Amino acid sequence: MFHSAHSRRHWPTLLLCVLFSVMGLDLSAQLFHQDSLTLIARQFAFTEGPAVDKSGDIYFTDQPNNKIWKYSTKGQLTLFKDAAGRANGLYFNHQGQLLACADEKNEIWSISKDGEVTVLLSAVDGKKLNGPNDLWADKKGGIYFTDPFYLRDYWTRTKPEIAGQKVYYLPPGKGKKPVVVADDVTKPNGIVGSADGRYLYVADIERNKTYRYSIESDGKLSRQTALIDQGSDGMTLDHQGNIYLTGKGVFIYSPTGLLIGHIEVNEPWTSNVCFGGKDRSDLFITASTAIYRIPMRTKGVD
Repeated sequence: MFHSAHSRRHWPTLLLCVLFSVMGLDLSAQLFHQDSLTLIARQFAFTEGPAVDKSGDIYFTDQPNNKIWKYSTKGQLTLFKDAAGRANGLYFNHQGQLLACADEKNEIWSISKDGEVTVLLSAVDGKKLNGPNDLWADKKGGIYFTDPFYLRDYWTRTKPEIAGQKVYYLPPGKGKKPVVVADDVTKPNGIVGSADGRYLYVADIERNKTYRYSIESDGKLSRQTALIDQGSDGMTLDHQGNIYLTGKGVFIYSPTGLLIGHIEVNEPWTSNVCFGGKDRSDLFITASTAIYRIPMRTKGVD
């Protein structure tokens, strides 16, 4: 039975919900049009780790097939590297080198323009890393990376050699040792830093949380803040400070952690995301066996 008095007591709450929905739709419309999402290619086993170079070209991995692909600003899709170390997360540092989480042997790589590999890190105090998953480089050349443990069928070991799944910082310079900068996470996965180098964002996919840390002058982290009640396989930021998380489609959060948009992607899983194109205004989404692009009314950050 309908009770008008009871219903009136809930009008303020209902009104807020309606207003929030309308505001959310308005904010989404300011950022993108859902109908603009386009499929670039579907010829892969599982796509991961999109990264943008200085020209705006996108590099991404087909992890099970052990390849890194390149999608140029001219719309050309070419194979960049075969035998790619089962690379997962990728990132271009400010020196223009392609960094990779090489999952096959649990290493961090630097890859030159012609595909030559330099192994930057493979162990900590003689113990193999769990399995570097995603990474971000600061302007000084230091590398932050997540090191969760996902057992692979191509490994010979069945257990981790390092206790705990943590976030590390590899300082710039040859022969530097990585330092643990966050051990207050359960299974860190996606990671990205702000353009000004003040904040680092880390997704804990097991706790279903995204944390923000302050970056200190020595590269260490402080002031963990649980910013978003959602974990993620990968993430990126735009120049307004909005945070893009993957999973089922792409979720867009404001700098304060308010959900302001959702890009629907008709795939079982979206693994990672980054801005690219000549002016960094296209969002590229690696999603299961495919890669997508959607024009945005905002831009990414270098």
